[in-house]
Amino acid sequence: MSTSQLNRSLGLRLVIVVVVGNIIGSGVYKKVAPMAAELHSSGWVLVCWILGGIITLFGALSNAEVAGLLADTGGEYAYYKKIYNRFFAFLFGWSLFAVIQTAGISSLAYVFAQSFNSIVSVPPLLPSLATFSIGGIFYPFADFNVKLTAIILIIILTWINTKGIKTGAGVSTAILLLVFGGILIIVGGAVGSGHLNVSHSFDMSTTNNSPVTISAVFTAMLAAFWGYQGWASVGYVGGEIKDPKKNIPKGISLGVFIILGLYMLVNATYLSVLSIPALEEIYHSGNKIAAVEAVRSFWGQKGALFISVLILITTLGCTNATILVSCRTYFAMAREGLFFKKVATLNDAHTPANSLLFQCVWACLLVLSGTFDQLTDMIIFAVFIYYGATTLGVFILRRKMPDAPRPYKVWGYPLVPAIVILFCAVLIVNTIFSRPREAAIGVVLMLTGVPVYIWFKKKNKAIINKVQY
Repeated sequence: MSTSQLNRSLGLRLVIVVVVGNIIGSGVYKKVAPMAAELHSSGWVLVCWILGGIITLFGALSNAEVAGLLADTGGEYAYYKKIYNRFFAFLFGWSLFAVIQTAGISSLAYVFAQSFNSIVSVPPLLPSLATFSIGGIFYPFADFNVKLTAIILIIILTWINTKGIKTGAGVSTAILLLVFGGILIIVGGAVGSGHLNVSHSFDMSTTNNSPVTISAVFTAMLAAFWGYQGWASVGYVGGEIKDPKKNIPKGISLGVFIILGLYMLVNATYLSVLSIPALEEIYHSGNKIAAVEAVRSFWGQKGALFISVLILITTLGCTNATILVSCRTYFAMAREGLFFKKVATLNDAHTPANSLLFQCVWACLLVLSGTFDQLTDMIIFAVFIYYGATTLGVFILRRKMPDAPRPYKVWGYPLVPAIVILFCAVLIVNTIFSRPREAAIGVVLMLTGVPVYIWFKKKNKAIINKVQY
């Protein structure tokens, strides 16, 4: 038996869990190394984490006003229909499916698989096909043992989330408690080891004695923003949150504040125990994780095993949280005839099981498509287009709906949302020049939504005409 109504079962505590669970993943362990390779300065790396955190907080506060006013299942998809039009809303939803959320699931699962393989060595699979490529760009069978592990994880977590949203959120809660405990143990261990030199993390000099450019700062912040990515995902489950117009803004704000504090603490620790040349070497090696090497430096091999297990748990939690929330947008689209019809149904647990299945299949295919850093840079480029669009919506809605009740109004209006919009524009332009390949792939995947929209519109014309904006 299937049903058509989602069940409002998430209170403020679980909203915060969903926000934090969607943010804290691989970035807190891996991204300090590519940032060091770009900036050649520990102080500037920390500055970029702080700047990224501030912009993320400003974006979250701006998003919270829109979410409080328009809270509904689908997140920005539902918001954009009111702010802009149905086509732009569809293009966003399609972008989530084609690149933003599904590639996020793929890259998180990939890091989980790498960590699993470092603990339990999985024998090579199909080594004779490792050099097979599609256009010399994609190598689907390279490291196939790792990729297959990632695919199996996605399938298992998808199945768990078909059992109901409280089951999925409960798994995330348990995992987050383990992650926070583990990270605090790492920080405490570094302090107690005598290897910590806090002054290193604030050293603004560069190892190559060259000045830090604005372009380098923005390029490094692509990595930082992957660490902060995911805070807006709670909007996708707006139809399953109790009192969403109050709990979504509160959950977003509190969740981002928690992550800000944690990231400053743990990244200062990494930069205090590892030199910039060491971090650059970790990045260029391609198969090392900064957090593992940092802990190895003061706890030895047992410490490396501990952090590998912690990364395993963290990426498991973030992959689960991302799978949990992302499929709700496709469900909302399908109810309006703008996605595959079967995605619009719920199972007995009030869960969009078919939407989860479609998401699972595409995410598994993306696992085979590229490297971790290629995927994450592509995601950040794409997602900041829509972060800017949502923040612009604050200005548009204040003009369109000036008298509508707003449970939350963005602090620092109009300066705070204006800063976010300007920053998004600069980041997008800089990425086109600094990471043209990732930007091009992201744009192509998003624009495939144009012919798809035309096809759905023709196929479901009778249904769409009945749906009110």
